[in-house]
Formats: sequence, structure tokens, C-alpha cells
Amino acid sequence: MLDPLSITAAIATANTAFNGIKRAFQVGKDIQGMSNDLSKWMSAASDIENAQKRAKNPSLLTKLTRRGSIEQEAVEALTAKKKLEEQRYELQQFIKFTHGTHAWNELLKMEGDIRKRRQKEIYDRQIFKQKVITIVALTIVLIGGLFILGLFVYGLMQLDQGNIG
Repeated sequence: MLDPLSITAAIATANTAFNGIKRAFQVGKDIQGMSNDLSKWMSAASDIENAQKRAKNPSLLTKLTRRGSIEQEAVEALTAKKKLEEQRYELQQFIKFTHGTHAWNELLKMEGDIRKRRQKEIYDRQIFKQKVITIVALTIVLIGGLFILGLFVYGLMQLDQGNIG
């Protein structure tokens, strides 16, 4: 469910976590000491990337109920993506410099695990919820349309009966 507010919230979370990571590096903490901030940053990065994917292929209901413009959403997503790329590069440099390439590779594996877990736990549930809402909305529209059609046919039958008599 992409909207500028969710992207803004995710990038704010990523920025806060990233600033915590930078402070931890400055005072010489090891990676384990900043695992909470790393996890928050990776989760926010995953949320932003998921939002970008969903923006490229929005559901019918999302298209119909969109509050902002497509251009606004695209700019928000692109800005967030570029910010994350900068942070990822800086994080890579910190980790490789202080802990070596092996630590960076471990971090990438951890990030992949977080993405997979979030896909199962959060994003798949969001997609299911979106599908259910779409099906319910379409069912209501269909029933309403059939009801109106029934009233129209009933009215025509009443008119026809009045003209015969």
C-alpha cells in the first residue's frame, strides 16, 4: 500500500537507524552492538523497496482510490531509493573499513534473510488483505448494479403492463 506517508515514515525510520549506526561506529562499537539499528535500517529499506514494487503494479482498488498523483508517488519513491543507496554505500564503507569484507558479506546475508521474513510476515499479508478488499468492493458494486438493473426491468414491466390495460 504505497502512499507518500508510508514512504516518509520508512525513510524517517531508516534515517534514525542509520544515524544510530554512524554514532556507534564513531565510538567504536562492534557490529553486534549496533544490531538493533542495523535491523531497523534493513527493515525500513525492505519496506521502501516493497512499496516501490507495489507502486509499479498497483491493484485496481488502489488505482481507483488513489489520493495523490502517480508522479508524486514516483518522486517520493525515487527520493527514498536514492537516499537508501547513499546510506548503503556509506554503511558498506564503514563495515569494510572497520570489520572487513567478510563482515559486509554477512550483513548482506542478514539483510536477505530480513527481506524474506518480511515478505512472508508482512507483505504477503498486505497483498492478501488488498485482494480481499478488492473482491468485497467488486462484489458490492456488482450486487448494487444488479439491484439497479432489477429495478429498471421491474419499472419497464410496470410501464408495459400499464400500456396494455
